[in-house]
Amino acid sequence: MTRRLISSGSAFEHEIGYSRAVVDGEWIFVSGTTGFDYASMTISDSLLDQTEQCLKNIQSALRQADADMADVVRVIYVVPDGARFPECWPILRRYLGEVRPAAMMISAGLADPRMQIEIQVTARRRAP
Repeated sequence: MTRRLISSGSAFEHEIGYSRAVVDGEWIFVSGTTGFDYASMTISDSLLDQTEQCLKNIQSALRQADADMADVVRVIYVVPDGARFPECWPILRRYLGEVRPAAMMISAGLADPRMQIEIQVTARRRAP
């Protein structure tokens, strides 16, 4: 099986040297994804808007890999202010509540002070 790289078109991917996602056989590894709208390269000031945009960006990468959120098996959340993480839960439940992947949350600084959340997922495509 060949390895396939997926790009969102973000300038960050080219500048830093990574892919939005890597498909390796049935596995899909989606990089840490922030709330930037890659079409406009803008980011909301709202944690909830950023959470929603992260998940839309991840969903887009998964669809390019012929997968969807239902294929997510692991998720890692990174938030600079861990006390605010519960604010995100309703949005996270909407996208992953039925999937219930293995998960963890890390409280750590992010590369840009405008970023309030970063989400990384691993997915495994199911046989048709």
